[in-house]
Amino acid sequence: MHTIKSLLERSAFGVCSYLGEKMGVASARVRLYFIYLSFVALGSPVIFYLFVAFWINLKKYVKHKRSLIWE
Repeated sequence: MHTIKSLLERSAFGVCSYLGEKMGVASARVRLYFIYLSFVALGSPVIFYLFVAFWINLKKYVKHKRSLIWE
């Protein structure tokens, strides 16, 4: 069970943990609310999730490139 959980957390882009960190809420609670919203809103929060995942990856890429330039 633990290996499945760690596999899902690694491949989930870290969106829930990022949002939880920014809002000061546990990432498990953010995941739970995301699941509830997905059922209620018929999956439309998935678009928001993918947008935030793209934004986080873009932010990491820009930070990495910026640190390479200044070194």
